[in-house]
Amino acid sequence: MEVSSELFSNGCTSWQRVLLTASLLTCWFLPTTARVTIESLPPQVVEGENVLLRVDNMPENLLVFGWYRGMTNLRQAIALHSLYYSVTVKGLKHSGRETLYINGTLWIQNVTQEDTGYYTFQTISKQGEMVSNTSLYLHVYSSLFICGRPTTLVGPTIELVPASVAAGGSVLLLVHNIPKYLQSLFWYKGLIVFNKVEIARYRRAKKSRESGPAHSGRETVYSNGSLLLQNVTWKDTGFYTLRTLTRYQKMEFAHIYLQVDTSLSLCCDTLDSAQLSIDPVPQHAAEGGSVLLQVHNLPEGLQAFSWYKGVLSTQDFKIAEYSIATKSIIRGRAHSRREIGYTNGSLLLQDVTEKDSGLYTLITIDSNVRILTAHVQVNIHKLVTQPAMRVTDSTVRVQSSVVFTCFSYNTGISIRWLFNNQSLQLTERMTLSPSKCQLRIHTVRKEDAGEYQCEAFNPVSSKTSLPVRLTVMNE
Repeated sequence: MEVSSELFSNGCTSWQRVLLTASLLTCWFLPTTARVTIESLPPQVVEGENVLLRVDNMPENLLVFGWYRGMTNLRQAIALHSLYYSVTVKGLKHSGRETLYINGTLWIQNVTQEDTGYYTFQTISKQGEMVSNTSLYLHVYSSLFICGRPTTLVGPTIELVPASVAAGGSVLLLVHNIPKYLQSLFWYKGLIVFNKVEIARYRRAKKSRESGPAHSGRETVYSNGSLLLQNVTWKDTGFYTLRTLTRYQKMEFAHIYLQVDTSLSLCCDTLDSAQLSIDPVPQHAAEGGSVLLQVHNLPEGLQAFSWYKGVLSTQDFKIAEYSIATKSIIRGRAHSRREIGYTNGSLLLQDVTEKDSGLYTLITIDSNVRILTAHVQVNIHKLVTQPAMRVTDSTVRVQSSVVFTCFSYNTGISIRWLFNNQSLQLTERMTLSPSKCQLRIHTVRKEDAGEYQCEAFNPVSSKTSLPVRLTVMNE
């Protein structure tokens, strides 16, 4: 039996008055034995999905229990249930999407971001005393949410695509983890941020692009923050800096070092035929593995060389220094006992972790006291764990819609979708969220029935979720 919310404003029968009176009691002295807990299933929910607010350790001998929006205003009832009369009453905050079960659990369907907030579960004993009053905060994420960890926890990073580029080619400085409330972004040539070396900027509100003093006519900045360099030369070798600014005036920086390979260049504008350079082997490594920073073209008459973690050649960041004359190695403050240096200038990093990612600097000194500097980017990734996939409803009718969501707690991953063990071919009825973690099928058809999976992957590993079968029924 179910009673509408009109009973809250119109005349009430005696049992309804008991129900209302009990639910509005303000006795805050709860028994110490009350250990009612609430759990959101799933813990993270995206708009369009369903969520279950499960109740554990329900007290016995209750008169009434109910759910409310908020923590303190107990008049904001969603639904109340009287065990004495075996009846459920809808409250003023009932949206038509909530179902209250006899075990206290509340089922909310097709959630929106407006459902974000506190939910309170209250129980009243047969003596009219409040037995428990437990609250839970439900956060409904938008479809722009990267399913898993919010992107705001990770700052912007830059990836070179391709990883190495020859003179005359093109390279994309691909940006990951752009801030959610981005207002504008700026690209600079070098590590120091000032107007003279600004390449370009992008303003999101106006969707405008502006070239800076360091723009050569070969650069293109995109709305996702990435920067395309075309027809590169050896002069493009060096650091590039991205600066982002949010509407809340939060500023973040990211750096990348570009090494242009001129070994195959037919152009005459190279510095020399044998530039000092470094290659990471492999380009991308998994945690626990090793990376060799392989040095090429050491200068003739080499006297000494030093390795540094980062771009600053100070004692605090020195890993090691090697002297040719004395054949001695001096460990620096940044040496972690996991590095091995070689006389050919190369450096081996062992048992690497994500913290080892970043830029490394090599400085050489020859017999003419000429100093050469080279940099290399090291990329270390965690092994991907298996993602989890959920669907708003596994059984749907033709012409309805359905949403699949892929959740991964790994950062720096990409997502692809599978249908019946094959790569999903998107149709005009399907849309992906910007992070590709959410797949929405509009106006479902019979041919959409089958098994869906999502695959989370990074440059060193991948994992596929367990399959979810979608059943499509006729009208």
